[in-house]
Amino acid sequence: MKKLFLVLLVCGLNTTLVAQIIELDTVVVSPIKYKYLFEVLDDDIDKSVKDLQKKLAEFDVTKEDYYNDEYNGYRISFYIPKGYAVATYDKDGKLIKTIERYKNIKLPIAVSNALVERFPNWTVDKDVYQIKYSEKKWDSKKTYKIKLTNGEKIIRVKTDKDGNFL
Repeated sequence: MKKLFLVLLVCGLNTTLVAQIIELDTVVVSPIKYKYLFEVLDDDIDKSVKDLQKKLAEFDVTKEDYYNDEYNGYRISFYIPKGYAVATYDKDGKLIKTIERYKNIKLPIAVSNALVERFPNWTVDKDVYQIKYSEKKWDSKKTYKIKLTNGEKIIRVKTDKDGNFL
């Protein structure tokens, strides 16, 4: 009886281990510029900015109708309501550099804390977030230009992404 039970148990387990075959209609393969994303993507930045930066990284100029391999490069502009990005791609579709500018986005925690500590009674009136990425230099420059108000008084400050005043 034990042997019969073990045989039925093994047969029952064996039928559930059969692999399922799944057929896919289409498979989409798209290049992603990880070097760019690693350099510019921040966790505590506005979601719309993150989404645009991901689109910059996923964009493949070689798949576009206007692509011609005789040109040395392409400058492509991307727009969202809070700002824009201008990206330069070489003739192979490699992302060479970007210039990005976003207005009135949520400031990172480090920048907000630095502002509260240095300017306790001031409020943020406007802010501009700028990113300059260069593949050749393997780095990016991120700055925040912030307009602060305190009643009738107005000052403008500039910080990096870590809240260091420039």
